[in-house]
Amino acid sequence: MRILLVEDDATVREAVAAYLTRSGYTVDAVAAGDAAIERYVESPADLVLLDLMLPGLGGFEVCRRLRSIRRDLPVVMVTARGQEHERVQGLQHGADDYVTKPFSLREVELRIRSVLRRASAPASEGVYDVLRDGDLVVDLGARSVTRGGAPVALTSRELDLLAWLLQHPGTVWGRDELLREVWGWEVGDASTVTVHVRRLREKVEVDPSAPLRLVTVFGRGYRWDRTDPADPADPAAG
Repeated sequence: MRILLVEDDATVREAVAAYLTRSGYTVDAVAAGDAAIERYVESPADLVLLDLMLPGLGGFEVCRRLRSIRRDLPVVMVTARGQEHERVQGLQHGADDYVTKPFSLREVELRIRSVLRRASAPASEGVYDVLRDGDLVVDLGARSVTRGGAPVALTSRELDLLAWLLQHPGTVWGRDELLREVWGWEVGDASTVTVHVRRLREKVEVDPSAPLRLVTVFGRGYRWDRTDPADPADPAAG
């Protein structure tokens, strides 16, 4: 697996690159946003580890441009500790995960491994390859989503969340439960789930401000309500 590391701090960049290389990854390390775009075009990566605080072209714009090249490119953003607004903004820009400085190198590698595993995992044995709810179709094998026949651009983590909810219609999931089941985190920032739910609603609901599919159960969490009568032949019907 090839990692594109975008970090302007030379000490951090060298330490992370050396650790990931020892862990078996091929690492391309650059110090600026424009260099990241150029390097990705020259040699596409499997995942981008992206510092938000970059000179010149900022991390959010780098993410946007890279995602315009490959919409499902896994991105792990790096933020400063205590900058919650940056973490939320990063997730809103489509980051699959984030780490906060100062961090342990082991934590970074575990986050990367988790995102890559979910991004590349085939449909599990016993799980239907295609999930449907009305005009919404999720192809787990191709990791693609259509709504009314038109492609829906989802990040890897948004697709994971949608698939999990479609596989368990009518079940209420708390944010901590979704962090564990979808993200694989035993401990994490629950606002991560909130942001992803908001982004997912914008893509699968007719009116995100009045959701009919991905609804909030106040005080408990979120639930997927099917928009068509359950069809016994439909795998998402449970």
